[in-house]
Amino acid sequence: MAMGKYSRVDGKKSLNCCSTTSLVVFVAFCLVGVWMLMSSAVPIQTQSLSTEENLTDKSSKQYEDSSGGLSETVTREDDKGSDSQSETNIDNTQNVSQDESVSTSEEKQEEVVSKEVSEEKVESESENGDDGNQQEKFVKESSDEKTETEEEPKTEKENDGDGKVNDQEASSGDEQSNSEAESTEQAGGKTSENEQTESEGEKKSEGDESADEKKQEDEVPSQTDEEKVEKNQDNNSEESDTSNNTESEKETQKSSISKTQSEYSWKLCNVTAGPDYIPCLDNWKTIRKLPSTMHYEHRERHCPEEASTCLVSLPEGYRRPIKWPTSREKIWYHNVPHTKLAVVKGHQNWVKVTGEYLTFPGGGTQFKNGALHYIDFIQKSLPDIAWGKRSRVILDVGCGVASFGGFLFDRDVLAMSFAPKDEHEAQVQFALERGIPAISAVMGTTRLPYPSSVFDVIHCARCRVPWHVEGGKLLLELNRVLRPGGYFVWSATPVYQKLPEDVGIWKAMSKLTKSICWDLVVIRNDKLNQVAAAVYRKPSTNECYNERAENEPPLCSESDDPNAAWKVPLEACIHKVPEDASDRGSQWPPQWPSRLEKPPYWLKSQLDVNGNSAPEDFISDYKHWKNVVSKTYLTGMGIDWSSVRNVLDMRAVYGGFAAALKDLNVWVMNVVPHIDSRDTLAIIFERGLIGMYHDWCESFSTYPRTYDVVHADHLFSVLKKRCNLVAVIAEVDRILRPEGKLIVWDDAETLNEIESMAKSLCWDIRFTYSKENKGLLCIQKTFWRPTEQETILSAIA
Repeated sequence: MAMGKYSRVDGKKSLNCCSTTSLVVFVAFCLVGVWMLMSSAVPIQTQSLSTEENLTDKSSKQYEDSSGGLSETVTREDDKGSDSQSETNIDNTQNVSQDESVSTSEEKQEEVVSKEVSEEKVESESENGDDGNQQEKFVKESSDEKTETEEEPKTEKENDGDGKVNDQEASSGDEQSNSEAESTEQAGGKTSENEQTESEGEKKSEGDESADEKKQEDEVPSQTDEEKVEKNQDNNSEESDTSNNTESEKETQKSSISKTQSEYSWKLCNVTAGPDYIPCLDNWKTIRKLPSTMHYEHRERHCPEEASTCLVSLPEGYRRPIKWPTSREKIWYHNVPHTKLAVVKGHQNWVKVTGEYLTFPGGGTQFKNGALHYIDFIQKSLPDIAWGKRSRVILDVGCGVASFGGFLFDRDVLAMSFAPKDEHEAQVQFALERGIPAISAVMGTTRLPYPSSVFDVIHCARCRVPWHVEGGKLLLELNRVLRPGGYFVWSATPVYQKLPEDVGIWKAMSKLTKSICWDLVVIRNDKLNQVAAAVYRKPSTNECYNERAENEPPLCSESDDPNAAWKVPLEACIHKVPEDASDRGSQWPPQWPSRLEKPPYWLKSQLDVNGNSAPEDFISDYKHWKNVVSKTYLTGMGIDWSSVRNVLDMRAVYGGFAAALKDLNVWVMNVVPHIDSRDTLAIIFERGLIGMYHDWCESFSTYPRTYDVVHADHLFSVLKKRCNLVAVIAEVDRILRPEGKLIVWDDAETLNEIESMAKSLCWDIRFTYSKENKGLLCIQKTFWRPTEQETILSAIA
């Protein structure tokens, strides 16, 4: 009964349940529809808005919201959708169908959003000036988790302590949200990269400006104790900070070099002498036209009508010269690749070939067993010579490879060595490469480029000069440059051999030396070398000249200036010695080194070009250069002075620059321009230094690659008034060694010209300073050589 009762009740209620169920289903579908609209529209709208914000707002905080999952808004909407499904009891089949529909709709919307994001991203890239390659690079970088972590530190705060993303946050996203987040992250990451690049560029620019400002602010002492110099060292200096060597500076330098190279067209000299080219000694066009060569005219200077502007090539395999004093014993073979002397003079210990070196045992024709023994032999023969005290500056005639002068450094003696560019292949070049003072010159038809009465001793060891011929014209030239009371050391076969020719020469020399009032002081035999030397002394008064029975050779006319030397023809006459106590040459200089610092006694009555007292000017000049050398040259230019040996001062004045370098292992060739400067060369010799006259509109009488440092004090601005400045710089390039330094003081306009030419030569600007339209420039020659050649017809043998 009960069962039937309950059955009846259920059956009655079934119709009501159907209608109720239909209503519920209808409402459920409505709710599902609403949910579909909400779930498909809200996330997309939110993501689009989020993307807009990411593209417009450049704050890194915006990028972090989409990193690693959905935004907070999207996650919250998903939660609401899940609650609605639970409340309406939708079955699994309907939910799956509905989810697929929503997913399809969302994928379409996602494609639209992705397309919009991509378009906006492209627009953003276009605005930021990025190209396709940068875009590809960015996509790769944005997928790198390490980069994301570094660029988005806030993400770590939203993650767990171990740096991993929260599980709940990671699982709350679906495919659409992840894709949208990735798109947003790419767009945001791209913008972040652009910002970072711009920021780095701004920092780089600020760094470059700061470096330049620092260079401008750095100061070093200059021409006076009170004056300061603003330093601007180049990136290539060994002392410079590598942080200054930025890519932008390199590009600027390259651009500057390219511009200056277009202004100057440098070419390589195509000449017979090749890397040994000396323009004024290799002028074959003129040499072939000489009417005679019996007086060695073909070994004298014959400069081209137009100064050369081409650059001399480097020997194949050339390398940085060996440092002194090792260089006195050996040099690199490839720097002076000549072996003829090793064959001809090897048995006399001039030079030998030893592997990759040319070695110098220190011998010579008259001192096979070494120069030091020979030097001491002369000292013992005549103690009054007093090497390095009374005798400081000497002239070595026909020097060979200059071993005599090279070892006189051990006795504090400075030798000016010279020999012609003749069949003794590269003898002077060997001397210079060894670090020994020398020039290419010959006893020919013109005077030597020195003032009168300046050498303490003159030396000739079988120098092959016919002193006795033509009235003793050549010996009288030595008499002109020898200091009154000075010595002539003659070590040659006529002194000790009894062959008829030698005997005849000895008799002729004896007669000549007596006629010019030279005293034969001593003849001494060197048993070790089996040679002998005769030592003569020049008179210190005119008494002998006035008492001669015959006026032969005659006295020179009063109009004949004994100090005039540049291109002055030789005359067979005798210059009287000065007798007034105030005249130069009447007294012997103080012993070395006192003579270096004291003004010569004969300056007391003289004035400088400005009307000032010459002694005071001398002292001021010396003080000035000591200050400049100690406070700027030695410490402020990045020059490694231990690598410096041969130095040239193109305008020496008193020789103050050379005097300031006294304590260094260097020697200085002090040049006094005979036209562009007052004649102060005698003062330089009086100080115990060496030098010569020269005209810098012509080539210098030295081999290429002679000097480590070339110094020019207010010279180029004067030269350019009458010379081709390009040719002068080409000559500096010729005589300066690769990696050698050119130091220039001059006016601002001239310095700008020099700097421009230096850059076109690919030289390195090492140091600049300017103040009140004057300044200082230090530049370093490089190994660069042009490829295009220029044939110099006058130099083709």
